[in-house]
Amino acid sequence: MLGRVYTADEDAQRQQVAVLSYATWQSRFHGDASILGQKILLDRKPYVVIGIMPRNFEFPLVPGHLNRSELWIPMSLRPEELNGGAQANWSYSMVGRLKPGITRERAREDANRVAQQMMRNYPAFMASLRISPVVHGLHDDTIAQARPLIRTLFLAVAVVLLIACANLAGLLLVRAIRRRREIAVRLALGSSARTLLRQALLESLVLSVSGGVLGLVLAAIVLKLGSSLLPETLPLIGSIGLDWMVAAFALALAIVTGVLCGVAPAFAAIRTSVNETLKEGGRTGTSGAGHARLRSGLVIAEIAVALVLLAASGLLLRSFEKMREADLGYRPDHTVVAAYSLPRKQYGTQSAVDQFNQELLRRVQSIPGVTSDGLTSFLPANGNQGNSAFVAEGYAPAKPGAIDLATPIQIQGDMFRAMGIRLLRGRLLTEADNDPKAQLVVVVNEEFARQSWPGQNPIGKRMRIGTPEMQTPWATVVGEVSSMKEGSPDADARQQYYTTIDQAETFYGSLGNPATDLNGNGGYIVLRTSLPPETVENQLRAAVRSLDPQLPLTQLQTMEHAISDSEAPRRFNTVLISSFAAAALLLAILGIYSLIAFTVAMRAQEMAIRMALGSQRSGIVSLILFSGLKLAAAGCIIGLVGAFFASRLLKTFVFGVSTFDPVVLVLAAVVVLMLAVAASLLPARRAAAINPMQALRAE
Repeated sequence: MLGRVYTADEDAQRQQVAVLSYATWQSRFHGDASILGQKILLDRKPYVVIGIMPRNFEFPLVPGHLNRSELWIPMSLRPEELNGGAQANWSYSMVGRLKPGITRERAREDANRVAQQMMRNYPAFMASLRISPVVHGLHDDTIAQARPLIRTLFLAVAVVLLIACANLAGLLLVRAIRRRREIAVRLALGSSARTLLRQALLESLVLSVSGGVLGLVLAAIVLKLGSSLLPETLPLIGSIGLDWMVAAFALALAIVTGVLCGVAPAFAAIRTSVNETLKEGGRTGTSGAGHARLRSGLVIAEIAVALVLLAASGLLLRSFEKMREADLGYRPDHTVVAAYSLPRKQYGTQSAVDQFNQELLRRVQSIPGVTSDGLTSFLPANGNQGNSAFVAEGYAPAKPGAIDLATPIQIQGDMFRAMGIRLLRGRLLTEADNDPKAQLVVVVNEEFARQSWPGQNPIGKRMRIGTPEMQTPWATVVGEVSSMKEGSPDADARQQYYTTIDQAETFYGSLGNPATDLNGNGGYIVLRTSLPPETVENQLRAAVRSLDPQLPLTQLQTMEHAISDSEAPRRFNTVLISSFAAAALLLAILGIYSLIAFTVAMRAQEMAIRMALGSQRSGIVSLILFSGLKLAAAGCIIGLVGAFFASRLLKTFVFGVSTFDPVVLVLAAVVVLMLAVAASLLPARRAAAINPMQALRAE
C-alpha cells in the first residue's frame, strides 16, 4: 500500500482523513501518487488522503452486495450516537485480530463477558434486552455463501474430467487393438512386456500433459478475458487467477490422468496373443469379448455421469425460470430509481431537508412521462437491510423475551404507486398523514400482518417500535400491502412497515432526539414512467442538478436492472453448470460415436455376409442404431440413480422445484437417448453402404 491508515487517536479526535481503495485511486485519480496529502471533498467537507490500500484489498466483504467500498474514513461517533436511544442501535459490526495462541472459543468467552457488562449498564428502558455475542472467522463468514457453489463446481469439473478420461482410455484401447499385429510382431521378435508397457504409458502421458499445458494456457486467457463476466456479487473477484500452486495441481492431475488412462490399454496391449494375432493376418473380426465389454463399460459410464450433470443443469434452469416468475410484491417495469444523500453541512435542519424533498418531488413529477414518484428509505434488491424491534398489540412472541424484528421504511410522495406495491386492505398513506400532529398511522405488509395477527384483519390494530419497556407511542395500522422481496426474488418475505417521513420523529418517541435527528436526508428517488425508463434517467439527473448542482445521484438505474443484478449469482451458477453439462454431454456423445464407428469397422465382414445372405440395408441401420441405443439406455438407468443421490447437493441452489423433479429427469434421459441415436446414425449409414463383394474380397 501507499501511505498509511488512520490511527485510533485520529478517530477519537474526529480527524477528517481518508484512505482510498486501489480501484478508486486508479479510476478517479489516474493512479497519481501525489494525491497523498491532498484534500478531497466528501459530503462537501475536506478530507486529507493519507493512504491507498493494495489492489486486492476489499473490506467489508459482504456476499451478495454490489456496492464495494471505495474509501474508508474514521467512524468518529458523536456523543448523541452513543447515549440515549442510540444505545438500541444494532447497525454496527466489530472486527478484530486474535492474539497469537488465542482460540476462537476464548474470544467468544471474552466477548460474552463484555456483553454481560454492557447489559448491566443498560438504561431502564432496555432492561429486558439480552445480547449474545456471535464470533465468526472473517474468512469463513466471507466465503460461507460461496462454499456450496465451489464444492458443486469442483464435482462438475471432476465429472467432466472423468468423462474425458474415459474417452481417452477408450481411444487408447482402440489404438491398442488396431496395433495388435504390430505388438504381436514386436513380442515375437523378443521385445519385453515391460518395454511395451512403458511405451504405452509414455504415449498416454504425452497426450495428457500436452492437454494439461494447453488447458493452463486457455485458463489464463479465459480468466483474463472472462473475469468481467463474473457476477459482481462474488467476493474477491480481483484476486482470482493462476498461481504456481494451481499450475502445479493441474500438471500433477494431468500426469495422474495420463497414467490412469494408459494403464488399461497398456495391459490390453501386452496381453496380445502372438500366435492367434499373426494367424489372423489382416482380417477384420472381433477384438475380443473382454475388450468389447471394457469399451462399452467406459461409454456407459460417460453417459451416466453426463446425465447427472444434464439433470442438474435442467433443475437449475427450471429453478431460475421459477425465480423469474416469482411474485416480487411490486412491479419493476417502467420504474427508475436513484440514491441520494444530503450533506449535513448544507442541510443541517429538518426544515431544510423537508424543503428540498418537497421541491425534488415537484420537479420530478414535471418530467414528461412520469406518472408517479416518491421517496423511500429502503429499496429492494440493493443489498442493504435494516431491522427494527417492534411490539404488536395483542401478540406475544412464542419464545418469552424474544424480539420481533421488521424492516422500517420511511416514505414521502406517491411511493407505493411508483413502486407498484399492491394495496390489499385499508388505504395507503396520504398527504394528510404528513402532519406530525395528526394521528400516528402505519401501513404494514402482508407478512407483518400474517405473523403479528394471524387470521385477523390488521386494519385498526396498533404497533409501536422498540421493546415493551420502551416509551414509544402506538401507531394505528391503516393499510396492508403486498410484501416486497428485499433481496433476490427467491428470498423469503420479511416483515415490513411504512411510515411517513414527517411522522418519523413522533414515531420514535423516547428513542428519538429532535435536536439532532434528520429524517429523510438520504434515501432513494423512485419514479414510474409511461415511457421507456432509460429515456428519463438524464432528465432525472437534470432535475436534481437544477435543485442542487453539487448533489450526486448514485445507483441510477431501472428497477429491472437492479433485480437482474440480484439474480446474477443464481444466473452465474446456472450458466456454469449448464456449460459443464454441455461439455460432458458432448464428450459422452463423442464416446458413443467413436465406439459405434470402431465396432462397424471391426464388423465390416459380418455386415457384408449379412447383406450377401439377403439382409436389407435398413436392417443393418436398425442393428447399429439399436446397439447405440442399448448403450445409452444402460447409461441413462445408471445416471438416473446417480442423479437421485447427487440431487441433494443442489438443495441450496434450487427454488420452487424439487431436487428430484421427474419432468427434468425424463427430459434429460430423452435428450441423451436422442443424441445417442444421432451419434450412431453416421456409422450406421456407413455400415449400410458397405459393398459386400468388395468387403469379402478384401478379406
